[in-house]
Amino acid sequence: MILKGSQRSGAKALADHLMNDRDNDHVTCLELRDFISDNLNGALQEAHAISKATQCKQYMFSLSLNPPPEYVASEQDFLDAADRAEQVLGLSGQPRAIVVHEKEGRRHAHVVWSRINVDEMKAINLPHFKNKLRDLSRNLFLDHGWVLPDGLAAYGNKSPLNFTLDEWQQAKRQGLDPREIKQAFQQAWQRSDSLIGFKNALEDYGYFLCRGDRRGFVALDVDGKPYAISKWTGLKAKDVRAKLGSADTLKSVDEARSFIRSKVTNQLRHYIAQTKERQAQDFTPLRDEHQAMKNSHAQERKKLKDGQAKRWAAETRARSDRLNKGLRGLFDRLTGAYRMTSKRNEREAVMCAKRDQDQRDLLIQQQMNERRKLQEQIVDMRDRHKGERKQLARAIRSALKSSSPKFVRSPERNKSIRLSL
Repeated sequence: MILKGSQRSGAKALADHLMNDRDNDHVTCLELRDFISDNLNGALQEAHAISKATQCKQYMFSLSLNPPPEYVASEQDFLDAADRAEQVLGLSGQPRAIVVHEKEGRRHAHVVWSRINVDEMKAINLPHFKNKLRDLSRNLFLDHGWVLPDGLAAYGNKSPLNFTLDEWQQAKRQGLDPREIKQAFQQAWQRSDSLIGFKNALEDYGYFLCRGDRRGFVALDVDGKPYAISKWTGLKAKDVRAKLGSADTLKSVDEARSFIRSKVTNQLRHYIAQTKERQAQDFTPLRDEHQAMKNSHAQERKKLKDGQAKRWAAETRARSDRLNKGLRGLFDRLTGAYRMTSKRNEREAVMCAKRDQDQRDLLIQQQMNERRKLQEQIVDMRDRHKGERKQLARAIRSALKSSSPKFVRSPERNKSIRLSL
């Protein structure tokens, strides 16, 4: 599993994020250990309250557990990984919560520990936790027989498509996959060796290079929204300047916006809006199917949970009835029969708990297989839409470079559209 951890505060914000069922198909609070509260929000508020008696600001440690995309982790997989993580981090015995998320045919988990040692009333120090988690992550891949990702096979070989929260949110507002946007900027950077080359390469993807307010480099999309070059290429500002030189020869942001507005006609804007609307409509059947599947899976899990709870109660009563009371119970204690019966009950309880866990894992495995088939359709449609947007970007670039009427072929209907520029 890929393990990513951080020290943090913000109990309410973290609880709200982890229990967010809007952006996840299913959310399960798998474990609340050594907390008084029986819900995540209350449990993390307990950790916050205890930290008030110390000077610690980041009183929690949050860890994400991400198995390979093709593997559906069981409850025991997450519990075992959490146990091993707290051992290497030095958090053994600390109150912890485990929440499992399912989204887009994948399953991952989050673990949150309180860092406050209540006996000493001070925070537990976590030196070199990134290196420890990296080594543990590598061991988990090897123990499960999973293929090591490049970042673990050769440390430091990170994916160039990693993006920050700010980049994700900006791309999400645009309705595009942030990896698609970042890939466009990085490919344009790789295929160019000068300012002019980079400018032309960006225009192939529908982005227009200009001078930022601080004389840095930014790009605008056809709607005039800015993208910082250093952020979306994944480079430092000094490396961008070293290759592109000065931005003084470029239009300012305001000038570039005016240029785009003057060149992109209402007809082309209508086509862009039409394409976006059609692509949104394409997803409607899949979105409805996803919602129906989500509801159906939730009902199946509730039915299993209720059935297991009813059976567990009946089995618990049956085990309790084996223990005699009164004089017979006293006699059993004297002869050792009570201890033997208690041991038998404990073994059966463990076996029944394991049986219930296996049933939950089997149901989730079956549901995840269904969800993945739907996700394949969603990914195929995203790829098709991505191709259409690339065609649209080429049409926009062609229109902007021309000062005479131009015909642009529609990628949707194979029709020509007259652009009066």
